[in-house]
Amino acid sequence: MIDSMTLFFTTDFVLYALAAGISLSLVAGPLGSFIVWRRMSYFGDTLAHSALLGIALGLITDSNPQLSIIISCLLFAFILTLLDRRPSLSTDALLGILAHSSLALGIVVLALADSVRVDLEAYLFGALLTIGNVDLIWILLVSTVVAIVLYWFWNDFVSITVHAEIAEIEGANVKRLNLILVLLIALTIAVSMKIVGVLLITSLLIIPPAAARSLASTPEQMAVKASLVGSVSVVLGLISAFYFDVPVGPSIVVVATLIFLLFYFYPGVLKNKS
Repeated sequence: MIDSMTLFFTTDFVLYALAAGISLSLVAGPLGSFIVWRRMSYFGDTLAHSALLGIALGLITDSNPQLSIIISCLLFAFILTLLDRRPSLSTDALLGILAHSSLALGIVVLALADSVRVDLEAYLFGALLTIGNVDLIWILLVSTVVAIVLYWFWNDFVSITVHAEIAEIEGANVKRLNLILVLLIALTIAVSMKIVGVLLITSLLIIPPAAARSLASTPEQMAVKASLVGSVSVVLGLISAFYFDVPVGPSIVVVATLIFLLFYFYPGVLKNKS
């Protein structure tokens, strides 16, 4: 068993999967912390569902699927930001309409394109072990860009999250900062599809920060610990998928959920050792 496990973790496709999963976990931790603080989990679901429409459009136009997913997510993020400023409809109702309509539209477009054959299960639940050179380059590139922007605007993002009115009085452009943060979330979701898929993608952004919340006393601590929880979930999820012969994406989510439950019910499990 040890020899087979060693062989598993030294093969190229597993190394690609580890590199992709961990690099995304490192930026998903800080971004997910803002999602948890701002109670934006449904917002992330809506962007994830819109990604399927990007897949469909990319396939029927014979363009780069990853690029079409990114464009679709960014476009929907921008539209959601604009619509959210109109008080005529509640935010949760608006998100619910867009989430389900974009998902349904993506499936209908794929069904109408008879010449296109696509494994929907891979996009719905992830296919981490199928990541190739091009996918890895996209993930590393986007993760690097998101990390740089997060580092540059970190204090501003925290300020508008804690108290937007005070931040605006102090000179912060709240609308612009909110748009940047939303676009970062959209970018991360767009390149995360190969890892956990459309239906599970938001869990990568929510569960690790939720698990780290009880262990942190500052925003920075929560962001760092959320990244660590996400990275551990990726590694243990890969091991679990190999050992139990189950899909990788759902395994990562299950591991992250177990870590969350451990810290939720036993918040002092690590504090007592530190």
